[in-house]
Amino acid sequence: MDAAATAPTRQDVLQTVWPLLTNDFGNPSSRHELGASAARALSFARGTSAAALGVRENDVVFTSGGTESNNLALKGLALAAPRGRHLVVSAVEHSSVRNAARYLAEHHGFELTVVGVDRRGRVDPADVARALREDTTLVSVMAVNNEVGTIQPIAEIAGAARAAGALVHTDAVQAAGWLDLAELAGGVDALTVSGHKIGGIKGAGLLMVRARLPLAEQLGGGGQERGRRGGTENVAGAVATALALQHAARAARDDDGRAAGFGTHLRDAVVQDLQDRAVPTGHPEQRVPGIVSFCFPGTAGEAVLLELERRGIQCSSGSACHADSDEPSPVLLAMGYAPDLALTSVRLSFTRDVKEAEITQTARALVAAVRAVAPGA
Repeated sequence: MDAAATAPTRQDVLQTVWPLLTNDFGNPSSRHELGASAARALSFARGTSAAALGVRENDVVFTSGGTESNNLALKGLALAAPRGRHLVVSAVEHSSVRNAARYLAEHHGFELTVVGVDRRGRVDPADVARALREDTTLVSVMAVNNEVGTIQPIAEIAGAARAAGALVHTDAVQAAGWLDLAELAGGVDALTVSGHKIGGIKGAGLLMVRARLPLAEQLGGGGQERGRRGGTENVAGAVATALALQHAARAARDDDGRAAGFGTHLRDAVVQDLQDRAVPTGHPEQRVPGIVSFCFPGTAGEAVLLELERRGIQCSSGSACHADSDEPSPVLLAMGYAPDLALTSVRLSFTRDVKEAEITQTARALVAAVRAVAPGA
């Protein structure tokens, strides 16, 4: 129940990329048959990814994953041809976006405006519009929050930003497989995907960024990725990401509502048993089904996690990127939760392949875990 941290690698993906790690291991830049074979595989990955996103092949830049893609988007777009030195991000962005924005402010003189969210974790497009200035060069708001699952109104936000002449980036790492990424990509200038969140392999992802836009290379090397990202390409990772993205796009398009029912059942079952001792977080409707999160007053989130693991359920207290931190979640703080309540958070996340019995088992285990660490619950 921690798919938002990483999802299992799809078996069809493994079977396809295995030859690329063994027999067809060439460097795509090499001028011999091994290299040519790798180059064909990379071209296949680029075309497949572009088709899934509804963009041109030259708009796809392969990276090492979500963090690099977010850094390349913010730093690359802001530094290449800044209209000004003003950035707008939301208060609930992934740390890779927040830190990249802070870097630009601290080392390159950019001014940063952080737009808040409501109690449900949702950005008001009107707040973004009010934050825009004549010198705003880039707006970055994630499509789906990685801790509470809230879906952001990206179309409205992008419309306001573009009307003001600013570029728009969205971190779509947690949106893949749940939302229509082609629709998302069609309204923004740059979009981030991470392979291992959707059945690819770790250490691989991509950035969709319009080929017409100047992009300051953050990894200088041999001119790979059309001079946008240096370094020998991870061919197996690119193919794995492309295949996983293709499957995720198909799953989102053919959504039958099954997963939505599971998410609702999990949330409602826990609240029904624990009453006011369980506080669901995130938006009740504008959310992806695969992320269900709670705060449990009177407990410690880490204690609940340990009890859950004793019962065979593995999940997290929030972003896996902050798993070793004793500080309350910046996302929950931005949503208005008190620090002591934010420290009681538990996030459960699953893929579309989850089974009804697993959801039922998880709900029962979570209720039992909370009662074990807070006997009055």
